[in-house]
Amino acid sequence: MITAYITHPHCQLHHMGPEHPESPLRLDAIRARLMLSGILQQTMQSDAREANEEQLARVHPLRHLRALDKCVPEHGIVTLDSDTMMNPDTLKAAKVAAGAVVRGVDQVFRRQADNVFCAVRPPGHHAEATDAMGFCFYNNVAVGAAHARAKYGARRIAILDFDVHQCNGTIDIFKDDPEVLVCTSFQFPFYPWRYLRSEWQNVVNTPLPAGTDSAAFRRAIEDDWLPALHAFKPEIVLVSAGFDAHREDPMAELCLEDEDYHWITHMALEIAALYADGRLVSVLEGGYDLDSLGRSTEAHLKALLGLPFRG
Repeated sequence: MITAYITHPHCQLHHMGPEHPESPLRLDAIRARLMLSGILQQTMQSDAREANEEQLARVHPLRHLRALDKCVPEHGIVTLDSDTMMNPDTLKAAKVAAGAVVRGVDQVFRRQADNVFCAVRPPGHHAEATDAMGFCFYNNVAVGAAHARAKYGARRIAILDFDVHQCNGTIDIFKDDPEVLVCTSFQFPFYPWRYLRSEWQNVVNTPLPAGTDSAAFRRAIEDDWLPALHAFKPEIVLVSAGFDAHREDPMAELCLEDEDYHWITHMALEIAALYADGRLVSVLEGGYDLDSLGRSTEAHLKALLGLPFRG
């Protein structure tokens, strides 16, 4: 298995202040853990390129992109909402984050890699078509999905999101789109407080109560996601890989363990192998406890590489 690892130094330039949990230290923690375990050295590493305006405009209207451009400060930090801020380099980072997923989609369709992990920030799954929110500016996974459709003619695209927060932005962009299946597990009731009800045939919501443990999580995923994925038969599987449902993460109250991320990644790979010629592209979303973030990402990468969780 060739697993590509795509990142970019510009992802470190975006920061929202020293107290903000969505910090450049997140990527440092992932890289340190993967290097220490020897996992990073087993991947095919490359740098992302910036997503261009055409690629971004497939999911965000041009007027919104231009409005975001006008928000960028010359220095310091500006606040878009209570938890989403910009510094002068924010959109530079956001463009390479979205561009990483575009490059990942290219790699799996061109058979340069079996699967891909994009170690990028800022995250993207809360970014709606015309609204930056929840630490997110461009919807990275949506940009990748739209690229798969426009460039490679993909007509059945599955997006699997196991972040502790529901992917309201991804739903906003693709609701009622029969060519995109969105499966999302999340703590309920919880941020983002919108799109939490299942109203669209192409969206599989898996709300989980606070305190949900590994066994209950796995049962819910098997009951909700697997029948929908087998019926849909995706041509590419995209993963919004948020690791903040871990029991050690301070953001929420789900109780997943490192091994659950290996399990769900393996499940996603099995779907990709059955229907999508193995094509799977994963992109980092949440995960704010640096130690558990590093370990969970290691478990995710081990599964992508075809390695067992232990050993």
